[in-house]
Amino acid sequence: MEESTHDGITALVGHLEGELSRAQQHAQLTAADDRSLIRARTDVEAVAAWLNEYRHSAQTLRAYRKEAERLLLWLKAEGEQGRESALASLDRERLEHFEAFLADPQPAEVWIGSVRARKHPQWRPFRGPLAPASRRQSLVILQGMYAWLIEAGYLSRNPFRLMRDKRRMDNRTLRIERYLERPLWDWLWGRIEAHCEELTPLGASPEDGVSRKRFVAERQRFLFAFAYLMAPRIAEMAAARMGDIVKREGQWWWRVIGKGAKLAEIPLPPPMLEALVRWRRLLGLSDLPQALPADESLPLLARLDGTTALGDNQLYRLIKQTFTQAAADMRQRIQSPGDASELMARTLDQASPHWLRHTAITHQAQAGVELRFLSRSARHSRLDTTSRYLHAEDSEWQQQMARHSLATPGHPPEAPEHDS
Repeated sequence: MEESTHDGITALVGHLEGELSRAQQHAQLTAADDRSLIRARTDVEAVAAWLNEYRHSAQTLRAYRKEAERLLLWLKAEGEQGRESALASLDRERLEHFEAFLADPQPAEVWIGSVRARKHPQWRPFRGPLAPASRRQSLVILQGMYAWLIEAGYLSRNPFRLMRDKRRMDNRTLRIERYLERPLWDWLWGRIEAHCEELTPLGASPEDGVSRKRFVAERQRFLFAFAYLMAPRIAEMAAARMGDIVKREGQWWWRVIGKGAKLAEIPLPPPMLEALVRWRRLLGLSDLPQALPADESLPLLARLDGTTALGDNQLYRLIKQTFTQAAADMRQRIQSPGDASELMARTLDQASPHWLRHTAITHQAQAGVELRFLSRSARHSRLDTTSRYLHAEDSEWQQQMARHSLATPGHPPEAPEHDS
């Protein structure tokens, strides 16, 4: 079953990619009959037509396709077990099974794997079980897909509408918890800095005699500086170009197109400008970006040739590799089971690249950046999303609650008087 399921995954992904490519080239909005508004004969063609609506927003398209693929692949596996495999066959009970599958995709060797190119034979739809917030996001996206297919006349019912709590935040995620606390970040950044110093000859400037190891170390330094100081999403890092760093009114800004194809400009703090100058010197460029075509088109984060951009998956692997190596180093510091070093090593093991964005926003909040500016830097459409990063109040809350005691300080308890 496992081989046939994997073969089915490979075939379906190839089919969906082919249909999506055709959908992007030809708008599939011509009625196939009196009931349908799209020219779709199969579920894959219908999903491709839905995805085509997001062709101008690369990040949204990527996220939506991922969730649609997971559902189609699960239905394919269901079909191989003798159950119905069409989108229209999904009912409330089977939707419960699908949600359980998202929480624990089994068999793991078929569904879970490390980051690979989509056409690689070991590519898998999952990197691991989905957390509650990720499962919620998946269900919300798929509800929207079903709603669109109903409007298009392809489907007649939407089982996701019956899930009452799909849009309600899980009580366990009132605060952002997937981030590196300040002491752990300071240690990690110190480790990155120390590695660069080890590979820099005494008295050499950053741009002198760049070896492969030194280039990789300096790129790692710039990558983590950029991720921590600017809070980009990984797709935004992959798309960033030198020409996106612009000077306006004497101040430097990062121009970025984020989720929903929204354009934003984020201020570059002094440490980011310093990191940029150091990185550009290593690449043999002028200290700061110039309004020249050759300069503007260069990627901020490049491969070893210095001119080819790193893709999403490559950036993911580089960041994850850094966390894994740092966790191994941290384990060398463990002195007793359960001590702070062991807890930090576990955190690093769990950390994903998106944790850097959470870390950046959380630490900005703790440093006193006002909510209105924090929200603009994070590019959140809602303030309540940004407010989940406000951990600074927790310390004040602890201090306030410390005033509440079982006994008045400085006054030993006295025996109460009894009426005789």
